[in-house]
Amino acid sequence: MTHGLDPQTSELIEQTLPLVRHVMYQVTSHFPRHVDKEELVRAGVLGLVEAAHRFDAEKGVPFPPYAAQRIRGAIIDAVRKVDWAPRSLRRAGRNLEATADKLANDLRRTPTATELAGALGISLTVLAELQHQLLQSVVLGLDMAVSDTFFDGDDDVHLEGTVPDDGVSVDDDLCDREMAAYLHDAVALLPDRHRVVIQGYFFDGRTSAELADELEITVSRVSQLRTEAFEILRQGLTAQYADGEAADAQPAGEPVPAKVLRRRGAYAAAIATHSTWRSRLDAAQPKQAGRLQQAGRLQQAV
Repeated sequence: MTHGLDPQTSELIEQTLPLVRHVMYQVTSHFPRHVDKEELVRAGVLGLVEAAHRFDAEKGVPFPPYAAQRIRGAIIDAVRKVDWAPRSLRRAGRNLEATADKLANDLRRTPTATELAGALGISLTVLAELQHQLLQSVVLGLDMAVSDTFFDGDDDVHLEGTVPDDGVSVDDDLCDREMAAYLHDAVALLPDRHRVVIQGYFFDGRTSAELADELEITVSRVSQLRTEAFEILRQGLTAQYADGEAADAQPAGEPVPAKVLRRRGAYAAAIATHSTWRSRLDAAQPKQAGRLQQAGRLQQAV
C-alpha cells in the first residue's frame, strides 16, 4: 500500500502503476538513446498520483484513460525542463532520423550525406547545419553512465568523471597573483640597465637589437645584462618565500663577499616592502589582466 494515501486512492495508484512505463515508452519512442527514461518514469508516477487525487469516479470516465493523459503531460513537462531546442528543430530531427532509417532499410547500408540530403530535398550545407544544431541541442547529465567501450576498465564511467578539471583553485590563484606582483616589483627595483633590458624584452616586446641601440651597447652585452638580471631576480624572489635561516644560508662554493650579501639583502628587503599585501593580491584586476600574462613569461625564464 502507498503510504500517506487513503486506501482507495492507494489501490487505484498501485493497480495503474504499470501504465506509467507504457506511456513513457510511447512518448519517448523517437527520443535519443541518452534520454534518462527512469527519470521520466518518476515524473510519470507523480502525474499518476496527481491523477488519482483529482479523479472523480462519479463522472463516469474510466481511470486508466484519464490517468494516461496526466502521466503523458507530466512526462512531457519533465522533458521540456531540460530541453531548450525549439519544436521546429525537434520536428526536423525526427524527420531526419526517420528518413535515415528508411534509406538504411532500402539500401541495406548507412546512407551517405548526399543521399540523405537528396531524400530530404535539402542541400548538403543545410543538412550539415541541421545536424550541427541537433548535436548542440543534446543534453547529457553528468551522472549518465558511459559504456566502457570508450574507456578502459570493466566498470561504467560517469560523464562527470570524464570532464577535465581545468579550474584554478583559490589558493593557486592567490599564489599566482602574489608572485606576479612580486615579480613586477622586483623588475622595478633592478639596477637601471638591467631594468631596461628586462622591461623592454619581456613587457614591451622589444628585440635585443633595439635595446642595444637604446643603451648604446652591443647585442651580446644585452644578453649578458639579461642573464645577470635573471640571477638578481631569482635571488630576490626566492628570499620572499624563504624563512630566516634559509635566506641567510650561503650556497656551497666560494664565499660571497659581505658587500654582495648586503646588496642582496637590501634588494630582497626592498621587494618585500615595495607593495602592500593587499595591492599584490589586487594585481589581477581587469585593467591589469595583461600583467599576469607578461609576468608569466618572465617567471618561466627566471
